[in-house]
Amino acid sequence: MTALDTPQTAPAQPASGEPAGRRRRLPTARTVLPPLAALVIMICLWQLAIVVFGIPGYMLPSPTTMVDTVLHEAGSILTPTWVTLRESVLGFLVAGLVGVVSALVMGRWRLMERSLYPYLILLQTVPIVAVAPLFVVWLGPGMATNSMVAAMIALFPVAANTLQGLKSVDRNLVQLYTMAGAPARVQLLFLRLPGALPEILTGLRVAAGASVIGAIVGEFVAGVGGGDGGLGYVITESAVQLRTPQLFLAVLGASVVSLLFFAVVVAAEKLLIGKWHESALPADE
Repeated sequence: MTALDTPQTAPAQPASGEPAGRRRRLPTARTVLPPLAALVIMICLWQLAIVVFGIPGYMLPSPTTMVDTVLHEAGSILTPTWVTLRESVLGFLVAGLVGVVSALVMGRWRLMERSLYPYLILLQTVPIVAVAPLFVVWLGPGMATNSMVAAMIALFPVAANTLQGLKSVDRNLVQLYTMAGAPARVQLLFLRLPGALPEILTGLRVAAGASVIGAIVGEFVAGVGGGDGGLGYVITESAVQLRTPQLFLAVLGASVVSLLFFAVVVAAEKLLIGKWHESALPADE
């Protein structure tokens, strides 16, 4: 029997008959039911604690009160949510750009890494509440200050993760580029940077939530600044006036903004590395 007569084995197909490359992870009962069950249990415990311990509404509103507040006052939270969203977006973009560029500079020149990285660590350890009043003095109250506070909080995870990704590229590939005569800048832009995409996106996921926190902290300190207040202003005002349902509603709005940011970064991650990186491929069950 010749090689041409040897029967060829067809690639194995999934049990469903659908090609493996076209299979998609769809939500199943195992992924949907546990968080829904946990939510129902928490709401029941919440209501039970109010009834058993007689907790007044100004300390902890009941789930029914929160549902009524969402239905009747959700419109009042839209403008503050939009203000905080704009501040968070600007801070996130500044942190992403400065973080990636600074990591590229530190990854290209070791002297720059030894010079700049300690100050990135210092930036992460400085209490933001203590520094925010300086931004008010320099930039005035309002969107600029709040966005800079958001960028300050979100900068370190982007820069640190990007630098770690640049330094974690396979040494064999680096040696291959070196043997081919590729200069250091070519290695950085065409080998290390694409290889660092998973770490960069991880840093951006962390920065997505951190930028919202920074914007709200900035609103605590910087105030309104002559315009419409954001969620931080609503939270402060509601806490002073003991309007706890409105405070909870503002916290819910901040959570929605953070989830929106996270969803955008996850979508970008699927678009950029979803077809080739092992971390984004579905695991075999």
